[in-house]
Amino acid sequence: MSDKNIKALKPGWRRVKFGDVVRLSKARSQDPLTDGFDRYVGMEHLEPGDLRIRSWGNVADGVTFTSVFQPGQVLFGKRRAYQRKVAVADFAGVCSGDIYVLETKDVQVLLPGLLPFICQTEAFFDHAVGTSAGSLSPRTNWTSLADFEFSLPPMDEQHRLVKLLGAIEECLVSFVEADLATIALENSRLEDALASVQADRFITVDKLVPTGPKNGVSPKANADERGYPTLSIGAVRDGRIVTEGNTKYAEISETEAATFELKANDVLVVRGNGNKLLTGKCGLVDVVPKGCFYPDLLIRLKFDENIIRPEFAVWQWNSQSTHNRLISRAKSTNGIWKINGADIRQHQLKVPEVEEQDALLAEMRAIRSARKDIATRKEAAQNLKLHALESIENRGANGI
Repeated sequence: MSDKNIKALKPGWRRVKFGDVVRLSKARSQDPLTDGFDRYVGMEHLEPGDLRIRSWGNVADGVTFTSVFQPGQVLFGKRRAYQRKVAVADFAGVCSGDIYVLETKDVQVLLPGLLPFICQTEAFFDHAVGTSAGSLSPRTNWTSLADFEFSLPPMDEQHRLVKLLGAIEECLVSFVEADLATIALENSRLEDALASVQADRFITVDKLVPTGPKNGVSPKANADERGYPTLSIGAVRDGRIVTEGNTKYAEISETEAATFELKANDVLVVRGNGNKLLTGKCGLVDVVPKGCFYPDLLIRLKFDENIIRPEFAVWQWNSQSTHNRLISRAKSTNGIWKINGADIRQHQLKVPEVEEQDALLAEMRAIRSARKDIATRKEAAQNLKLHALESIENRGANGI
């Protein structure tokens, strides 16, 4: 250990190797069901940045996993470590061989409650990624992880950090649950409103749009921003058109530019995607770069706003019941699920009086505003957590 590292430490802190204070559990079960384990956890059940295990599989359905974990142990995804999958088990089960089961060697040296947060530091992830081998599914290994060096706080500081980080984590959990609750409210309010619309107000799209629908155009994009801005299909997100990170440039004629230029309240529908659940989703155009046109894998709809508000159409279009009806028409070609103009023209929407639409939209906007507020608060808590984690990396020098 260098003199520089020792001098940089605050009093009571010391540099240690991960493997000196953390143990890799070797507990195994060759017959999990007989041994009383009814749940298993795979990599797909761990969510990046979320220390809670919110989903799992049933051992009775068949599983080959043998690694055993117990409540309180830390699960770390060693495959594709850049995904940052760390969780604390709150039940016993078995897990994938791509998940390491970790625990502290001595609770008088390292508090179990601090271990998951050490595994969430930038330095730990950087080390895990840097020691991973393999091209398609890079994996780190225990020998490399055990060699990771970090600054271990004195026990009183560990207790303080666990209390602080635990409180922040509880806030984050509350924000996640609040967001899920508002999403459920959003969906149920919309579905209830649609269910109350009379059957004679069920109208095909071709009667709701004066012209179209119309596919876009996809000339070859360039890297030096020549021509006009255009979108990728990834711009259609959560009922909106998100241009950040989804804009590129291509050269088209002035006539084409005028024909395919996007305007406020245009609605863009994804007509093709490898993910069937994303096929047929739509987004409302709000603000886009001047002269922006849309690509061939998107279809534009211009609704008659005196009959149906575009925003109302988008909410309904993306609702589960309405979207399911549309993608039942989708066909797969070379791994791409597609719908066409005819599918969209024949698609039906429920169209109550515009006054009813406006009233519902006011409610939906209020719910969406609450979601934005939750997201803002969650981001603030995440930033505070990052600052607290940095105090471990900086030997407590950043004053948290």
